[in-house]
Amino acid sequence: MRKLIHSVAYIDEQGNTIERGHVIINDERIEHIASGDAVEGAQGFAEVIDGAGHLLLPGLVNAHGHAAMSLLRGFADDLPLQTWLSELIWPAEDLLTPEDIAVGTNLAMLEMMETGTTTFTDMYFAMDRVAEAVIAAGMRGVLGRGMVAPGGKAEATLAESRAFIRDYHLAGEGRIHTTWAPHAPYTCSADFLKKVIAEAEALNAPIQIHVSETKREVDDSYEQYGVSPVQWLSDLGLFDLPTIAAHCVHVDEGDIALMRTKNVHVAHNPGSNLKLGSGVAPLVALLDAGVRVGVGTDGASSNNKLDMMEELRLVAMLHKGVNRSATAIDALTALRLVTSASAQALFLEPGLGTLQKGAPADLILVETTGPRYFPRHNLLSHLVYSSHAGDVTDVFVAGKQLYKNRQHVTIDKERILADAERVRAKFQPVKDRYRLK
Repeated sequence: MRKLIHSVAYIDEQGNTIERGHVIINDERIEHIASGDAVEGAQGFAEVIDGAGHLLLPGLVNAHGHAAMSLLRGFADDLPLQTWLSELIWPAEDLLTPEDIAVGTNLAMLEMMETGTTTFTDMYFAMDRVAEAVIAAGMRGVLGRGMVAPGGKAEATLAESRAFIRDYHLAGEGRIHTTWAPHAPYTCSADFLKKVIAEAEALNAPIQIHVSETKREVDDSYEQYGVSPVQWLSDLGLFDLPTIAAHCVHVDEGDIALMRTKNVHVAHNPGSNLKLGSGVAPLVALLDAGVRVGVGTDGASSNNKLDMMEELRLVAMLHKGVNRSATAIDALTALRLVTSASAQALFLEPGLGTLQKGAPADLILVETTGPRYFPRHNLLSHLVYSSHAGDVTDVFVAGKQLYKNRQHVTIDKERILADAERVRAKFQPVKDRYRLK
């Protein structure tokens, strides 16, 4: 099925703005993109979309998150990471059923679609339910069963992850990609991680894992093992496999050099790291060293938003301030970080997150008729520094429209919001116990 979007602005791979252009979608891929309206012969298309007053972009790619934690948005704010996790988040998560996790995933996807995300990464539980929700919604997902391995649960979580990868890799017409997902060095023993490494080698699946998120994590690693978490994971052999390392806030020059040597990919989460007080990852140093970096939101329980448009602005602004350099991360670099670079960081196919011929037709339309986009000095600059997620009007994944004129096509929004309120009531006893301590 061929579709035409005409009279639309877009930004080419060099960062140049084409004020009036068109794109032809053929089934799941971009068949053609060029300047000019190309409205002649429009009767030959199954669908013709007028893109006037809009900017066409590749869909945003969220490189790290925990989708169902949208159910815990605002539940435990303004606390240090370890207290937040052990005293409130983990006890609340113990109450979740697979049905609840499906609700939370759908809630997250509602928000992500409305803010322009077409691909997201997830590390959580009941991943079969998550995958089925993603398939039904039409989004693209990089999914791994989060594994914390205390006591006798290790073998069970390994078996569950193994079954999930075998059952769901490339499901949903290839839109589902699977990973192994041990939570972190401080929640997974060396013996358990060695089993994960062996399993990942056998099934040829990447690994996603939290690494050096807080200073305490790094200090504890030096005290326990005499080396940083990065060095410890490398010594175990984990970095000999394709690895997505989330956060990497507290990494030094030696860590960065090792990650570059081992081709470790990084998921940078600026909003979450700021809100939890974890710090700011050395993005510029990572990029200068040649480390592949993408950008994520983390979960809505720590970031409170799954808004990659906000992360786009933040990733450009934050590192200018930290590095005291207005040129640290320019607008085009920031846009690439939330699109093509994030896709590459997730080991997804080349072309995803771009507007190139033959690339997957994961596209969004952003309305540019508001005052934030005028005067038209530089549309790329306006997008990065002035846009708002509410400007997103339409979302396509693999050529299929999931969000049309700000209305959801594949998810029943009202039902999911009502279900989320029902689940919320479960968590009050956890909060009450915490307040009594």
